[in-house]
Amino acid sequence: MEPIRVIESRTVVLPRENVDTDQIIPARFLKVTDKKGLGKALFSDWRYAADGSPRPDFVMNRPEAQGCSILVAGDNFGCGSSREHAPWALVDAGVRAVISTRIADIFRNNALKNGLVPVVLDPASHAKLLAAPGASVRVDVEAQTVTLPDGSTAKFPIDGFARYCLLNGVDELGFLLAQDADIAAFEGGRR
Repeated sequence: MEPIRVIESRTVVLPRENVDTDQIIPARFLKVTDKKGLGKALFSDWRYAADGSPRPDFVMNRPEAQGCSILVAGDNFGCGSSREHAPWALVDAGVRAVISTRIADIFRNNALKNGLVPVVLDPASHAKLLAAPGASVRVDVEAQTVTLPDGSTAKFPIDGFARYCLLNGVDELGFLLAQDADIAAFEGGRR
């Protein structure tokens, strides 16, 4: 995993509330264990018509959404069942941060473990982003702030250990493996 300190991007706005993990990545795409290629299935039932053609009215299919790595979503994003494929699909599609007023706990934890920054903002700051699709935004993981299009900043919470892992580009297993010498020394002293 690459370190994530700052994400600067235009936003793509999906104002729908209660977007569950089955809408993010439908169950029929969960048969794989490889993360690569899942971005094509992201929001599949909304993005594509029955014949597989892209729906031009879906926000992520519009030309102005191309290259955006910050998704501004409605309230309660990522609710529903636990499926790690949901953050995998978002990351594979180029999304690096999801901003909402509420993000489901299991989704948030899966996102943090996979290099996707879940940002929960206060309703007033979130409303500014919903009203400005395509605006340039800066998410600073180290400072735990979002710089809004008007130049103001809003704070967001993030678990300290998850923040450490994002800033250092390490997952939980990598963190534990990096402690191997200390663990061996401790265990050696117990004998």
